[in-house]
Amino acid sequence: MENISVALLQIMPTGSPEGNLKKGIECCKEAKKRGADIALFPEMWSVGYYISEDLEELKRTAVSADGPFVTEFKRLAKELDMAIGITFLESFEPLPRNSVCLIDRFGQAAYTYSKVHTCDFGDECRLTPGEDFYVADIDTAKGIVRVGSMICYDREFPESARILMLKGAEIILVPNACQMEINRLSQLRARAYENMVGIATVNYPEGHPHCNGHSTAFDGIAYALGEEKSRDMLIAEAGGGECILFADFPIDKMREYRSREVHGNAYRRPGKYGILLSEEVKEPFVRKDAGR
Repeated sequence: MENISVALLQIMPTGSPEGNLKKGIECCKEAKKRGADIALFPEMWSVGYYISEDLEELKRTAVSADGPFVTEFKRLAKELDMAIGITFLESFEPLPRNSVCLIDRFGQAAYTYSKVHTCDFGDECRLTPGEDFYVADIDTAKGIVRVGSMICYDREFPESARILMLKGAEIILVPNACQMEINRLSQLRARAYENMVGIATVNYPEGHPHCNGHSTAFDGIAYALGEEKSRDMLIAEAGGGECILFADFPIDKMREYRSREVHGNAYRRPGKYGILLSEEVKEPFVRKDAGR
């Protein structure tokens, strides 16, 4: 299979859902023109990652997963023959969700994932967390690839990427809205390494509150065939400014690597991990604002 090209839309929101829709369409068309198989938006693109303190306003700014905003990107995906990961503040009860809908090149929703690990210590305390992690086989023009998603803070929990790997994800798409500095980039590198999975993360550029660009992609191949030394898994990294970053994932090489290397699921001992299912939280990790 040829490389799967993921376009990471590191772009600045316009200040309105209508403007974001228009700009998003233009950027997707540019991504397709430059050869993208999948285009991915930064976190909650419909509102530019704005979470109102006024609950009524928050609900008014949310959109349905089958409403006009998302439907327009379904139409666009079919028109462009390109998959699109559109992110949005999703209408939900009792409070909205932080969601991404992965639309295939035929204009159909492959899945809608809502952020499981909401930032309850901040503005996301006013959002409803998601319930599960999803994967789907995406039929690109170059062949089928299995894709899943996690969103921003999800990356800080190894379980997120682990579950997606266990469900067969080959590439994990990660919408983001925060400072991508060495430690957070290291988390993404670790998730790719320990699961032998590609990870593509798109952030807002510098100038957006608390964001600094540096969208990245890791292919998960730590050891090239026939090479003794490890290799850098980073295949793309943006600077701080507005741009469309292209990440080309060598799917055949990734699959060959996963078939022979020692990470992932081959040598795990799930029977020893029972404590991971415990809901108990002890000091020093007790937090009054934790949403669970």
